[in-house]
This record gives sequence, C-alpha cells and structure tokens, in this order.
Amino acid sequence: MLERAGHHLQGANLLIQGDVPMGSGLSSSAAIEVASGLALLENSGLHVDRLELVKLCRQAENEFVGARVGIMDQFVSSCGQAGHALMLDCRSLEHGLLPLPRDVSLVICNTMVKHALASGEYNTRRAECEEGVRLLSRPMPSIRALRDVTLTELEAHAGNLPKIIYKRCRHVISENDRVTKAAAALDQGDLANFGWLMAESHRSLRDDYEVSCAEVDLMVDLARQQQGVYGARMTGGGFGGCTINLVRTGAVSEFQSRVGDAYEKSTGRAPQIFVSPAAEGAAEVKK
Repeated sequence: MLERAGHHLQGANLLIQGDVPMGSGLSSSAAIEVASGLALLENSGLHVDRLELVKLCRQAENEFVGARVGIMDQFVSSCGQAGHALMLDCRSLEHGLLPLPRDVSLVICNTMVKHALASGEYNTRRAECEEGVRLLSRPMPSIRALRDVTLTELEAHAGNLPKIIYKRCRHVISENDRVTKAAAALDQGDLANFGWLMAESHRSLRDDYEVSCAEVDLMVDLARQQQGVYGARMTGGGFGGCTINLVRTGAVSEFQSRVGDAYEKSTGRAPQIFVSPAAEGAAEVKK
C-alpha cells in the first residue's frame, strides 16, 4: 500500500497525514478508509474482524460516497503483504499471495491529468456490465455475473448484444482470464509473459472498456520503449491518473529520466514518477 497514514486522536479530533496524490487512481480513498477504521476501532477499544472492516469500508464507498466500487482496493489496503502481489477472488474473497522478484521494481508514473468524469463513468461501466449480464442471462439463465461467462459463450451470443455492451463484456471476461494467466506467470517467474499480459490488459482497457485517455496511452507507450521494462498499463479508474510499470531495478533511474523528459516534452506537464515496493497493509502502530 502506498499510503502512509498517521492518526493522532486527541479528544474528538482525527489527524490524517498521507502522501498519495489525490485523484491519481492509486486507491488513496481505500487507504484512508481502512486506516481510519483501524484507528477509530483502536481508540474505542472495539474489535472488528479485518474482513468485516473491509466490507464496511466498501459499503461506505458504495452507499455514502455513491461510487459503485468493488472490494479489491479496500482488501489489499487491509491484507496486502510486503514484497507480494495479491490475487483476490472478489466473489468468494479467497485470496493468495504471490512473491514479486527481488530484482524488479514497481514504478508508478503520474500523468498529472485528472478527469472529473472518472467516478461517474465508473458507475456507467458497472451499469453497462449489468445490462450485459441481463441480456446474456436470457440464453444462459444460470449466470450471476460476467465471470460466469466464457469468451466462447460471449462470441456465441454476441449478436444479441448492442456493440457497446459486447465490448464491455469482452473486456471483463478477457481480463479475468488474463488475471489467472498473470498469476501463473508470476508464480513461475515468467516476467516476459507477465509483461505481455499487462500490455494486453491496457489494450483492452483502452479499446473495449474505453477508460484510458491520450496522456495515459502516451505514458504507457513511452514506458514500453525503455530498456529493462517488462510491462506497463494504466491503473485505477482511468481517464487520467497513473500507470504501473514493472521495471528491472537496475534500469529504474534511466527509466525515470527518459520517460519523465519525453512525457514533459510531448505534453508540457512534468510527471511524478514514484518507485514503490509492495508494502504491508494498514496496521496499528504500537507505542
């Protein structure tokens, strides 16, 4: 988790300090939700199971904020482990940890572009996917979500779907397949295949889910041209924000310099480029 949140409770005051850029697609809201929940529980002397806290944080996002987000961001903010990627089944909440190679770094490139339509468009994408489930459930009444549909089945019933709904469904179904393959590649240390899957993921987000933008696509393209880069894709809700890059550690410094210079030359914006390890989830600080 990128967030480093400190909480100091003084009477009714809650002080929150963080260093994740707001609106950058790096899950700062989930980090604040989980860390604040833990701080308030600690102050109250109450115990809530970690999984229950994750569910409550998602509920706050869905019902109070009005963003129809899933549970992934809150889950990793609570249950992430240093040096590992986390694979999560968002239906059963079964999860597994996959060690990241020690000689690669996670590099986050902030395009410095914030598109205000991101949250509204996220809800629109959810509605489009739900419409896809509704239409596909006519010939396949047993399905509950797009994860229950294979690409072969989608193609067989594509004629029954409006083009835009078909594209949204194809992204979700193919992305689930890519996640499974990416976990296997990471487990086997096959970074070349993992990087190729990152590229395919970005292509699908750009073309089928249509949540990228010109600046994000440029940042991804610039990253792919650099030595030592295994993979690059957008991260977060889209329409701006950041890309995530898997880079050989020895090539990180040159990556930062070359990508930063090229992006600023093309857009007039100086990007923020962070190097971050996969860190622990939120935890109480014992004094």
